[in-house]
Amino acid sequence: MSLPENFLWGGAMAANQCEGGWNEGGRGLANADVLPYGKDRVAVIKGELPMLAPDAEHYYPAQDAVDFYHHYKEDIALFAEMGFKTLRLSIAWSRIYPNGDDAQPNREGLAFYRSVFEECHKYGIEPLVTITHYDIPMHLVTAYGGWRNRKLIDFYKKLVTTLFAEYGSLVRYWLTFNEINIMTSACFMAAGIVFREGEDRYASIYDAVHHVLVAGAWATKLCHAMIPGAKVGCMLNAGIYYPRTCSPEDVQAAQAENRKHYMFTDVQMRGSYPAYVCREFARHGYQIPFQADDAAILRENTADFVSFSYYSTRVVEAHAEGKYDSNLLYSADNPYLEREPWGRFLDPVGLRITMNEIYDRYQKPLFIVENGLGTIDQPDADGYVADDYRISYLRKHLQQMKLAVEEDGVELLGYTSWGPIDLVSVATGEMKKRYGFIYVDRDDEGCGTLKRTRKKSFYWYKKVINTNGDDLT
Repeated sequence: MSLPENFLWGGAMAANQCEGGWNEGGRGLANADVLPYGKDRVAVIKGELPMLAPDAEHYYPAQDAVDFYHHYKEDIALFAEMGFKTLRLSIAWSRIYPNGDDAQPNREGLAFYRSVFEECHKYGIEPLVTITHYDIPMHLVTAYGGWRNRKLIDFYKKLVTTLFAEYGSLVRYWLTFNEINIMTSACFMAAGIVFREGEDRYASIYDAVHHVLVAGAWATKLCHAMIPGAKVGCMLNAGIYYPRTCSPEDVQAAQAENRKHYMFTDVQMRGSYPAYVCREFARHGYQIPFQADDAAILRENTADFVSFSYYSTRVVEAHAEGKYDSNLLYSADNPYLEREPWGRFLDPVGLRITMNEIYDRYQKPLFIVENGLGTIDQPDADGYVADDYRISYLRKHLQQMKLAVEEDGVELLGYTSWGPIDLVSVATGEMKKRYGFIYVDRDDEGCGTLKRTRKKSFYWYKKVINTNGDDLT
């Protein structure tokens, strides 16, 4: 058996990690523009260290990134050379509405994305568009408090209405929010929340969660009404949690940890909050801020497919509070797996397990929209990288992906690797943590020519796509 003939092969990237042009074309300041490189980054990401504007003491890598804003035609031509069927991109909200609450959209921003999507179609590449990928105008943070404020639902509805009206003939696949489950830990990066002294953080986070869930359901409703035949997906940071041992307490702890993440897709795919979440909220004395038609909007506008990122599985041990420190997602050790340079477990079989878990849970099509190896590349004098380690990583994961489809019966729409070209790492702000098939001459301090060079993996992935995954050698 083989993958479906219409399988969507491609790559994935985000505006805040590739685009640059942060102060060009009428774009407003975004939260990504004030995520600094260095020791303060994680505290800012979490909303624990306020950074509401750039300062002279920090370097902000997203401001220029790898300058896709000026190189998009060159980059898309390279993606087409690999044979991409789809390209996952995101919209910079502040390029469309610079402040987020503007009366009218920024025409230069609309024209830029129209040109990008038209360039994709020139090569037969289907755009897969993430509406919000760790991106929010800073005015919505400073004036409204980010997604903890219900008013952002209306601003988001205005954004998506503009996008659907403008690009309905160019984009058939949409994702509402990137890695929605990460907003409970990366509160500023994913939800625009900067915590105030003495506030009830639990309530602020889950108020924001509810507002994002409702906004996503509204986007689904509007998209289906405005673009007949279009598909809207939710997006999960996936990779299941294993119990550290077969102790029932460890198994139960892993189940609880998995539920913390599945609660988002449970709402988006089933249309209501699951009982286990409602009971947890009750134990915390928290009430979901339902208003007006929220319940009906959630119930009647579930997503068409589940998209997800997969980099690693994680491990849970019961009664281990504070034992395993981590930046965003903690894990106990797994003696059966090796780690990549930044600490993630290398677990190709975990991808197959995760795919089956999600498909069994929802019985809706899946879409792998991020998967890749971030590591240090050593280019030769011409910029060429012989990245056999990346090829090996991808080969093993694609083998397991195919088994999930061909042997287990998982319905899978496509696969977009992260990222097809070297990007700024969202977690660390580094350039040396490289994922791409294309090397970009830029370093962690923002120096370099930005020259693009094909790596060995470029030609390997081209062969994979050309054979529809049949040749992974």
